[in-house]
Amino acid sequence: MATPEEQAQAMLRGIEEKTGRDLQQWKKLLASSGLTKHGEIVALLKKEHGVTHGYANLIAHETLRSAASHSEAGDLVAAQYAGKQDLLPIWRRIEERVGGFGDDVELAPKKAYVSLRRKKQFALVQPSTKTRVDVGIQLPGVAAGKRLEASGSFNSMVSHRVRLAAPGDVDEELIGWLRQAYEAAG
Repeated sequence: MATPEEQAQAMLRGIEEKTGRDLQQWKKLLASSGLTKHGEIVALLKKEHGVTHGYANLIAHETLRSAASHSEAGDLVAAQYAGKQDLLPIWRRIEERVGGFGDDVELAPKKAYVSLRRKKQFALVQPSTKTRVDVGIQLPGVAAGKRLEASGSFNSMVSHRVRLAAPGDVDEELIGWLRQAYEAAG
């Protein structure tokens, strides 16, 4: 299984084929736009140039080379999944689906988890064990159930937790809860 860095390098190698421009052409175009914020660049690339979220995110990171650069973010994600590589497809599915919620979604890797943000954090994704990824979701006022557990001692920054063991666990029910939290964070 490819590491996040290997995946990013593969995307960079195929960027012209997938987007119609090479990275230097994108950087030149973005330099003339005057945009300086990651989210604004991603929105521009997606809306005006039809670039998919993954490539728009990569182009923005490579263009800005900010403190949240792709390599640093990739290093944080890689560290989270070190020894837990079998769980990485779960993260990738969540990343892909949540990225489609809107241009204002921010994926902010931390040391132990990735924060999913809009104007504020609405969820987090954490590889908690070698066999499980926990998704914390901020849904105050929503009753806990069998799958959508109360967060308890898991993380005080979210109200609920969903435990995932396989990519198939990233289903419409989970995406619905994440979308609900995203919409409430706006």
